[in-house]
Amino acid sequence: MNEDSGECENTTYDFEKHWNAAYQKSPITNLGWYEENPTPSVELIEACNLSKDALIFNAGAGATTLISELLKKGYVNMMLNDIATAALAELESHLPPYKNAHIQFVVDDLTNPSELLKLKNVDLWHDRAVLHFFTEEKQQKAYFDLLKAALKPKGFVILAEFNLEGAKKCSGLDVFNYNEEMLQERLGSDFELLKSFNYTYIQPSGNTKEYVYTLFQKKS
Repeated sequence: MNEDSGECENTTYDFEKHWNAAYQKSPITNLGWYEENPTPSVELIEACNLSKDALIFNAGAGATTLISELLKKGYVNMMLNDIATAALAELESHLPPYKNAHIQFVVDDLTNPSELLKLKNVDLWHDRAVLHFFTEEKQQKAYFDLLKAALKPKGFVILAEFNLEGAKKCSGLDVFNYNEEMLQERLGSDFELLKSFNYTYIQPSGNTKEYVYTLFQKKS
């Protein structure tokens, strides 16, 4: 999610090639979506009062710093997904020792899943800045179908996406902006909105991006 390059359309673009290239050409701390302190996500996760062995699924994890923070807090059961092999390799290389934790790395496409179709009994689904890249209805439907099938009853969902005042393109790709009502509509009546807030993210470049953060819980 670096600055616009105006080079591509989501409909025909090769996401795997795009995101692998993004992680291979720049240090992660220079990437426009790099978050040194993932405070909003950590606070929402802590608010869920999960057991430390709860299954946390990170959709489109990239090289996020969130996993290191969760390991430090004692969470021991995480599945990390990305479409880019290079992103997950970078993420793993920066993790602290986790010999007492169970960390899975899954390269798969959230809009055309294969390995992720086996995903079940997720306690928490976390997505920061992934869903908004899926601009087509069929992509969005595939994403939410996967989420709903994977999440257990009473499980939690954190979706943090560009809000309606946010960027319209990112990393050269078109995006689909959201507010909490739109996310509620996509999740449906089986999910309850527990918390939402707008958040201004400051990029490594000093530029800003406007997000909406939401926390939902699936009903029993």
